[in-house]
Amino acid sequence: MAMTRDEILKEIQEVLVDALGVDDDEVTPDATLMADLGAESIDFLDIVFRMEKAFGLKIPREDLFPAESLLSNTEYISDGKLTEKGVAELQARMPHTDLSGFAANPEINKIGDLFTVETLVNFIDSKLNAAA
Repeated sequence: MAMTRDEILKEIQEVLVDALGVDDDEVTPDATLMADLGAESIDFLDIVFRMEKAFGLKIPREDLFPAESLLSNTEYISDGKLTEKGVAELQARMPHTDLSGFAANPEINKIGDLFTVETLVNFIDSKLNAAA
């Protein structure tokens, strides 16, 4: 089922409004899920479930939010930051995310800022186009 990026964005906006109880106008492409929209880790399960239903896709949580498993690997973490190898691994697992700004100062506590509405749009767009 081919969808335009605008159609995907509209559907994701609806998912986030329902899952997080935020207003439509808060769900902008550059809004971060946690800082701007108030999502907590438990909300990610609900968001993934709602996106699966909305787009008719099976979305392994690890595909959309791979950072969790990186944080337990000492090879990827040093002094509260991702190592160069950690950043490379994160980029490999999140090809739908622009890490250029994060890579300059890859503090672990800033990983949550990578999850924006645009990240979700890119992820779904890549899944729908790969399936097409």
